[in-house]
Amino acid sequence: MKESILNLVQKRVISWSGKVSFACTDTLQSLSLSLSFVSSLYLSLSIRTGVPDSAGTVPLRHKRNWVWNQFFVLEEYTGDDPLYVGKLHSDVDKGEGRIKYVLTGEGATTIFTIDENTGDIHATKRLDREEQAYYTLRAQARDRATNLPVEPESEFVIKVQDINDNEPKFPDGPYQAHVPEMSPVGTSVVEVKATDADDPTYGNSARVVYSILEGQPYFSVEPKTGTANKTALPNMDREARDQYLLVIQAKDMGGQMGGLSGTTTVTVTLTDVNDNPPRFSRKSYQFAVPESLPVASVVAKIKALDSDVGANAEMEYRIIEGDGLGVFRVEPDADTQEGVISLQKNLDFETKSSYTLKIEASNKNIDPRFRAQGPFSDTAMVKLVVENVDEPPVFSSPISRMSVSEAAKVGTIIGTVSALDPDSTNSPIRYSIDRNTDLERFFNIEAATGVISTAKPLDREVNAVHNITILAIESLDPAQVGKGIALITVMDVNDNAPVFAIEYETFVCETAQPGQVIETISAVDKDEPPSGHRFFFSLTAEAAGNHNFTLRDNKDNTASVLTKRGGFQRREQAMYRLPVLIVDSGSPALSSTNTLSIRVCDCDSDGTPQACGTEAFLLSAGLSTGALMAILACILTLLVLVLLIVTVRRRKKEPLILDEDRDVRENIVRYDDEGGGEEDTEAFDMVALRNLNVARDSKARRDVTPEVPTLYCSRPPPYKITPDNGIFRDFIWDRLKDADVDPSAPPYDSLQTYAFEGSGSVAESLSSLESLSTDSEQSYDYLSDWGPRFKKLADLYGHNDSSNIFSS
Repeated sequence: MKESILNLVQKRVISWSGKVSFACTDTLQSLSLSLSFVSSLYLSLSIRTGVPDSAGTVPLRHKRNWVWNQFFVLEEYTGDDPLYVGKLHSDVDKGEGRIKYVLTGEGATTIFTIDENTGDIHATKRLDREEQAYYTLRAQARDRATNLPVEPESEFVIKVQDINDNEPKFPDGPYQAHVPEMSPVGTSVVEVKATDADDPTYGNSARVVYSILEGQPYFSVEPKTGTANKTALPNMDREARDQYLLVIQAKDMGGQMGGLSGTTTVTVTLTDVNDNPPRFSRKSYQFAVPESLPVASVVAKIKALDSDVGANAEMEYRIIEGDGLGVFRVEPDADTQEGVISLQKNLDFETKSSYTLKIEASNKNIDPRFRAQGPFSDTAMVKLVVENVDEPPVFSSPISRMSVSEAAKVGTIIGTVSALDPDSTNSPIRYSIDRNTDLERFFNIEAATGVISTAKPLDREVNAVHNITILAIESLDPAQVGKGIALITVMDVNDNAPVFAIEYETFVCETAQPGQVIETISAVDKDEPPSGHRFFFSLTAEAAGNHNFTLRDNKDNTASVLTKRGGFQRREQAMYRLPVLIVDSGSPALSSTNTLSIRVCDCDSDGTPQACGTEAFLLSAGLSTGALMAILACILTLLVLVLLIVTVRRRKKEPLILDEDRDVRENIVRYDDEGGGEEDTEAFDMVALRNLNVARDSKARRDVTPEVPTLYCSRPPPYKITPDNGIFRDFIWDRLKDADVDPSAPPYDSLQTYAFEGSGSVAESLSSLESLSTDSEQSYDYLSDWGPRFKKLADLYGHNDSSNIFSS
């Protein structure tokens, strides 16, 4: 059957379209079609020619113009010529050149081309099955002249046939793995997996085999699955080597020669287990400890070494033997795992000069699997030598408690303190009080004996307990100072009389009935008797016979104030004062008289006061609180208006002039208003600017009338007179005299402005407007005689050089 199919294919390859082999039909490989292709082609030919099928039935012959199913083409073709894929042919094509073949679909014209005359299909580019495994195209035969289809369009597939062109890859590599040390053989470490992009259904291109290139003999791998690496040797010790680098290879083609391979690395780290006991580097240690070391101080540190790490190296230390039990303690340092020896009691070289301890170090976390290897502990001897130091004096009692009566006289002995030098020198001791703890110097102390006495009177109510520091100083070495505490309690005596507990605001209603309680009073006393306070209340002798109020002692340190009568009227008397005598139970008893003020009030039916004292009188007069507030508001408003008027008047009287002591030519005054022109004689003194030779030496007062002889005889001329300014002098003095004797002149100094030019000046006019021409022969040499102020003009108009102007 197979031979008949192949013969039929060779005979019908021209007249029928079918799948032609890859490139060369002469070789057996090119004629080896897949089973699916042969089956589909056989089925197509059987329908076309009427060949019986497997059931022996000859189907009816239906004429078909296209007979093919799929083409195959090898991937990664590297030839120079286009790769031949197959040939298309139609029964309509008689070889006359009237038919052309058209190819459309995936890759048409870009990857696959067709010869429109012969129907030959070629691949023009190198194909990669891993990028695209097949292409779906459509073929059609058209009339060359009319471009009309002569047969219906048919679809076919070109499959890319796989070759082994992809090596295995590890998508999750490189790998990191951890395995406990001392693990048994076969312990799983890590899973590895390689993938191959080639077609797993075609040949062995994607069949992967695993092997170890580096890492033997410590680890092994499953060749076929590669799902786990396993330990291959026992007793792998982390302390000897804690990390291994494995190189795993995955090779396709089942590991055969010619297969492609890929590698990855696996870093295996051995994790620690507690398989090493602690060990001291030495069996005995010795440390020196000064006897003055404070309690809780660190004495020494020792350490047991453990090759393990982390929790497996955590230590516990304890003292198992020695004469230092109770004096020293040892604890582990959580960070360094050292044994820290600390002091629990004070040391005394004179009592004991050395201690011996036996200390054990053991692992805190022991692995039961390795307990058989021996005890996970070690011991060491520690000798602590106490060093003698010069110690300060030590009080026989760190805190001395004493008491003294607050009535004690100055110099009364309170008690005694004592201290000793603990050293063998036994130096004499001198005592003193730290005055920072006794700022007011209430106490003294005998330097040689330590006797404490009072230096000032004491008051328990001010300070009941005195906490003072006593200093004990060695006479032979004053730098050695010991400190002790003396707590001195001041005992109470009855020296304070009782008084009212609070300031009472007592009232009685006008409607009060006789015998009504209007107030309950109590007392306080600064003293503190041991048996507690007991107060007795009564009215003073002069108040006992009053007809208004009485007092009842309640025998519980309180007393009640009661009315003797009714009908109190605030119009008659608004306030009553009741003197109360309070006596304490001290020895001797002390008493005080306290006055209770009682106001008469108008009350409602519940006894709540509505109006009392002065307010009641105002209300009875018809003035309410609102009326009083209105009156006060009016008074305040009037005061504010008066203040405003006074302020405005004072501002109006202030003169708008400059201080006479100021030079008006060197100040700028801003008035923010317009001047009055030439007729304004109060704005500014123009005379001061018109003649620079006038210098005022003094000013005359305008508030008094000067005497005429004083102006001309007694007082020297106030101006520096030049030969041609006499007319100005006369004019100014005449106006000045008129102003001084004028009764309408203001009673304060003011500037006077006289709009008078005079008959001329020494310099005449300096303006160029009066010059006949720029070449005037007028001489300006006199400008050089006027001083530095006219130097610039002298340089501009003078005939002499500027260098010779001031040569004289």
